[in-house]
Amino acid sequence: MTPLRPQIVAAASIPPTGRASLGPMGLRGTRRQLVEIVALSLSIFGWSLLAAPAHATTERPAIVPRGLEQGVLTKLNVLRRGHGLVPLRRSSGLAAAAGQHSTEMANRGYFGHSSADGLSFDRRIAHFYPRGNRRHWAVGENLLWSTSNVDAASALDIWLNSPEHRKIILTPRWREFGVGAVHVVSAPGVYSGRAVTIVTTDFGVRR
Repeated sequence: MTPLRPQIVAAASIPPTGRASLGPMGLRGTRRQLVEIVALSLSIFGWSLLAAPAHATTERPAIVPRGLEQGVLTKLNVLRRGHGLVPLRRSSGLAAAAGQHSTEMANRGYFGHSSADGLSFDRRIAHFYPRGNRRHWAVGENLLWSTSNVDAASALDIWLNSPEHRKIILTPRWREFGVGAVHVVSAPGVYSGRAVTIVTTDFGVRR
């Protein structure tokens, strides 16, 4: 079987005023921005969402490639330093958000920023990476899945060759980062039972 080309999507939740306020509907202002991305496809940030099949709910054993996760952070910081940007600290909250999302996509057979229950990516991440009493909070996310082997260098190359993913990686305001990667021998839904590697990278800042 010929391997599929890696599939990637990107999204960012960056308040244009430099501030964000959380309310009952999530991140105000940014939520409207994300809707406009979906409806008009005119934003600099790309958006892609594939719905999870209703029957694809059985959890499947997933292998967590730790070397891939650490390698992505290391190479990403080398890249950021080369562009005069602040290197990112690993955030346990962002890592948990990324790992949970990669695992859910693998188990539920979908690929996209929103959760299987429709929760937007910024609200999903906020559950693991809360704003608390900070005045500024923003997050971004890059995703990738492939039927071929993916190492840290190839993952970064794939993202950097896409303008919207590159912009998220090189956004100056980020201060923290988390990555979650899983490999599944037979993934359901959009993966058609193939062996796939799924990588979620979450970027954040709060101060």
